[in-house]
Amino acid sequence: MSATERWTEMIKLEHAQSESVRKGDPPADSWANFAAQFRADPRRTDDPLVNFLREQITPQMIVLDVGAGGGRFALPMALEAKKVIAVEPSPAMCQVLREVADESEVDNVEVVEAEWLDAQVPKADAALCCNVLYTVQEIEAFVRKLEEHAGRVMVVLYQAPPQSQVYPIWEMVHGVPRLPLPSLPEFLEVLGQLGVEPDVEVVHVTRGRGFKSLDAARQQLARRLYLTPDTPEMERLQGLLPDILVEGDQGFTIKGAVPLEPRVVSWRPKV
Repeated sequence: MSATERWTEMIKLEHAQSESVRKGDPPADSWANFAAQFRADPRRTDDPLVNFLREQITPQMIVLDVGAGGGRFALPMALEAKKVIAVEPSPAMCQVLREVADESEVDNVEVVEAEWLDAQVPKADAALCCNVLYTVQEIEAFVRKLEEHAGRVMVVLYQAPPQSQVYPIWEMVHGVPRLPLPSLPEFLEVLGQLGVEPDVEVVHVTRGRGFKSLDAARQQLARRLYLTPDTPEMERLQGLLPDILVEGDQGFTIKGAVPLEPRVVSWRPKV
C-alpha cells in the first residue's frame, strides 16, 4: 500500500468507526454550532503560531489560507500581507471570518466559500493550510493544487491527530480502540511519495488545550465521543471523569495526555 493509499484508508476506517456509534445524521455544516469558538483577535501577540506565521509574510505578498475557518490565521496574516484569499467551505465559519474582519477593520481579505478542490483562485506567493488535512481523503490532488497555486506551501499539522488525547477515553467508553486519523508522520510519508523534501519546524506552545469546568469537559468529551444523553455510554463517561481529569490553574486537562504542538511543514514547489 502506498503512502497516499494508506492515508486515505486511515480516514475511511476512522469515519466508518465514527458512523458506527453516531446517533442520527451529521449536520450539513458540521461547524455550525462551534464556529463562534474560532473568533480571535487578529492583533493578538500571545499566540506562538500566529507570531511565527506573521514573520513569514511581507507587505508585497498575496497569501492563500486554505481551510481558513473563522480567520484565526488569515486575519493576522492580512495585517502583514498585501492581500489574503481565505478559502473555507463552512458557511458558519465564513460568517465568523467576515464579522471579525469587519469588527477589526481588516479589509484586505477575500473570502472564497468553497471546498479547496472546487475553489477558483489565482496563484499566490504563499499558501497556508493549517490543521485541515487530517480528514482530506484526496490528499495527492489537494497537495498538488496547493503547489500549483503558490510559490511556497506551508502546512501545519500536529505530531498526532487533534483528537488523539481522547483516544484512550474512547476505548474506555465504547470498549474498542479508537482508529486514528493520519497526522504528521503519515503526511511526511505522502510528501516523500510525491517527491517533496520539506522543511519541518516545531512551534512550541506555552499552554495546552483544556476545559474550563467539569461540565464543559463532560459536554465536549461527549461530543467528541458521539455520545447522547441517557445512554449507558454517557453514564460510563460521567463515572470516568474524576479519574481521567486533572485540575490545574487553567482548568481541567486529560490526565497523561501528551501536549500537541504544531509543526510547520514548508516547501517551494518545483517549477
